Amino acid sequence: MKNFTSVHDLVTNGTADKGAAIDALVQKALQYKTNPFVDKTLGSNKRIGCLFLNPSMRTRLSTQIAVQNLGMEAIIFNVGSEGWALEFEEEAIMSGNTVEHVKDAAPIFGKYFDILAIRTFPSLKNREDDYSELYINQFIKYAGIPVVSLESATLHPLQSLTDVITISEALKTSPIQKPKPKIVLTWAPHVKPLPQCVANSFSQWMTAWNKADFVITHPEDYELSEAFTKGTTITHNQNEALKDADFVYVKNWSTFKDYGKIYESNPEWMLTNKKLTLTNNAKVMHCLPVRRNVELSDEILDGPHSIITQEAGNRVWAAQAVISEILKNNG
Repeated sequence: MKNFTSVHDLVTNGTADKGAAIDALVQKALQYKTNPFVDKTLGSNKRIGCLFLNPSMRTRLSTQIAVQNLGMEAIIFNVGSEGWALEFEEEAIMSGNTVEHVKDAAPIFGKYFDILAIRTFPSLKNREDDYSELYINQFIKYAGIPVVSLESATLHPLQSLTDVITISEALKTSPIQKPKPKIVLTWAPHVKPLPQCVANSFSQWMTAWNKADFVITHPEDYELSEAFTKGTTITHNQNEALKDADFVYVKNWSTFKDYGKIYESNPEWMLTNKKLTLTNNAKVMHCLPVRRNVELSDEILDGPHSIITQEAGNRVWAAQAVISEILKNNG
C-alpha cells in the first residue's frame, strides 16, 4: 500500500480480491486492539504530518494515538486557521486571497514528514470540482511521500474500515443464522446539507467486501453517485429496507444530482425503537457527531442496540492498521 485514499488502494492489482484484502486489514486492526504496542518500534524516528483543512475530533485524536502506538511522532497542522491560504488550481494567477501554491507547499511537507495524513472537505457548491478530489490528489502529486486520507471531498476510507471492523467484531460476539448479514444504510434527517463522503465510502467498502446483503434507503432525489452504489439494492421505502436487518447504519447526506441541497428534513426518517422492531434485533451505527433527536433518537443512542461508542473507539485500530502497512511497504 503506497497511499490510502479509498478501498482500491488495498490492492495493487485491480483484479485482486478486495474482500480478502479488507479482511486481512480488519484482522490486523483487531490484533492491535488486543496488543496496541506490539509494533511500538515500527515508526521509530519517523514523523507523520496531519493536515486539517476542516475541523475534526475523533479522526484527529484516534490518528494521533495510533501513530504514537507505532512509535511515530505526530505533528498536527490546522491549515485553515494556522497556515497560509493554499492555491490548488494549476496555472492559477494568484492575485486573489490565496498566498501559497500547493506545488510549493507539498514538496516541503515531503521533506519534513515520512507520511502525510490529510483531511479535506467538499464545497458542496461545484460537484465536478469536489468529485475531482483536487485537494488530496495535488498533495499526492507533489509531496512525494505516502498520503493517507483522513476524509476527502467524496470518501472517508478510515471510517469505512472502522465500520467493517465493528461489524466483524459484532458478528463474532453475536453470530447470525444466515449466510450473510443484512446491512442497511439509511438516510437520516438533518438541519443542514452534509457531504456524501461517509455514505459513498461505506457503499464502496460494502460492495468490495461482498460479505453482506447490502441495502440503501433514502427519500426520492437523494441518490448517491452510481460510481459507489452500482449493483446495490436501493429503495425509498425505509420500513421495507429495515425488515430483517442485522445492522443499520444511519447517516445524512445532501443531494448529488442537484448538488449539495437538502429538500426536506422529514422526521419520519429518524430511526426509533419502533422502527427497530422490523429488524433482526439490529445493531445501530453512526460515524458521529450526531444530532440527537434529529438524526437518531435518544432511545436508540442510549439503548442496547447502539454500538456507536464501540465503533468510534475502533477508529484507533483502523488508523494503526493502515499506517503500519504503509510503514512496512515504504520502508
